Formats: sequence, C-alpha cells, structure tokens
Amino acid sequence: MTLYTNKESNIRKTWLLFTIFLIVVIGLGWIFSRIYGNPGILFFAVGFSILMSFLSYWYSDKIVIGLSKAKPVTRENARELYNVVENLCITAGLPTPKIYLIEDSSPNAFATGRNPQHAVVAVSSGLLGVLDRSELEGVLAHELSHIGNRDMLLSTMVVVLVGFVALLSDIFLRSMFWRGVGSGNPRQARF
Repeated sequence: MTLYTNKESNIRKTWLLFTIFLIVVIGLGWIFSRIYGNPGILFFAVGFSILMSFLSYWYSDKIVIGLSKAKPVTRENARELYNVVENLCITAGLPTPKIYLIEDSSPNAFATGRNPQHAVVAVSSGLLGVLDRSELEGVLAHELSHIGNRDMLLSTMVVVLVGFVALLSDIFLRSMFWRGVGSGNPRQARF
C-alpha cells in the first residue's frame, strides 16, 4: 500500500462512516416512529443525522479543541514549538497547521481537522516539559503524518459521531423514563 492509496482508503472510510451514521440514526428513528406511531420521530432522526454529519465534518476540529480547552499558539509566545512544526511541515510538504497548547501536566499531543488546509496540532504543556527538541520533533512528525495521511479526519469523526450517538440514546432513554413508557401501551407514548 502506497501513501496515495492510504490517503484514498482513509477518505473512503470517512465517507463510509458518514453513510453508516446516517443509516443507523435514521433506522433508529424509523424503529422508534413505528413503535410509538409518531412520524415526527423519523423526521427528527433524519434532520439530526444530517445536521450532526455536517457539524462533525465542518466543525470537528473546533469541537475537539474546545473540549480540550486548548489555546492558540503564535510564533511570539512559543517560538520553539512553532519553529519545530513549521520546519516539519516544510520538510513534509504540508501547509503549517494551526498550533494549540493545552495547559495540562500529562504529556499529550494530537492532530485534528478535515484536511491539510484546515488542520490543527495541539500539544500539552506537560509534553513540552518532558521532551527535548529532537523528541518533540518525533512526536510532532507523528502527528503531522496523521494530517498527511488524512486519517485525522476519520479518527476525529469517530469520536464526535460516537459522542452524538451517545447523546441521542441518552435523550431517548430520558424521554422514555420521564414519559412513563412502561406504564401502558407503548404505541400511545409520546415524546
């Protein structure tokens, strides 16, 4: 497998994930709409799945950065980190991604975004505290390889979409609990 077939494979996997997510959520909406005799549930499921797919594609990087409470890095406030990322990107032929710093003592780094032009690399302060420059270059080269191989979108989408499915299932469970689904005919239960 070459680098190009790996990129193409990751892009296909991302679109397959989108499709599976749409089918699963719409299928669950159809099942619940049949059980409860409420076609509005199906319309909600269709709208929800399309909205979540759109949001996870266009905003997954912002969602992950927001959840990690990362702050943007400039050349002025983290010159060495910025230079390492910039040099590695020049070497790899990638555009320089946005760079973020996570104030956390545990060593961690990740890459996210939908493509190399909209990529983000985040590094924790704990990682910067324990690695020397060459070790930092190794970690960042690994993260930049995720950008070059286009597997960061697939990984980020999995995390975001699984979170949305968990949220949706929680909404359905709470709705059934508070509406008293088990106390009568489930076909008469309403959301």
